[in-house]
Amino acid sequence: MVRLWIGLAVAAVVFIVYSVVDCATMPRDRVRGISKPSWIIAILLLPVIGGLLWWIIGRVRAPKAAPRGSAPDDDPDFLKKLDAERNQAKRIRDLEDELKRFDDEPGGTGTGSGSHDDPAPESDTPDDGPGRKPPGAPSAS
Repeated sequence: MVRLWIGLAVAAVVFIVYSVVDCATMPRDRVRGISKPSWIIAILLLPVIGGLLWWIIGRVRAPKAAPRGSAPDDDPDFLKKLDAERNQAKRIRDLEDELKRFDDEPGGTGTGSGSHDDPAPESDTPDDGPGRKPPGAPSAS
């Protein structure tokens, strides 16, 4: 029986301390009835009853968030994001189809190693072979 009384006393002290801290940190515009210092004195002088009165009468609940005016599918940013995702998915599908076509071409290696049969790129200066100079080049003699 003594343990029960000790447990109830500890619970009452914790409740009182929590109520005092809550009252002290509450903004003035969210306190009803009497002033904040008066509520703290009431909580301390009327241990459990003062805390209960604070939680029931003195404390104004936080205002509820106003509901949004539009659904997500009416939000332009949400719709832009969906369009961007859809376009990206389409580009990926198109690229995969193009890669598959390259792999399926006749004469292709099909290994996907990146080798191909393109001719070497042409240079900007003509190479007429060894010992020949391009027209307009100065002579070495």
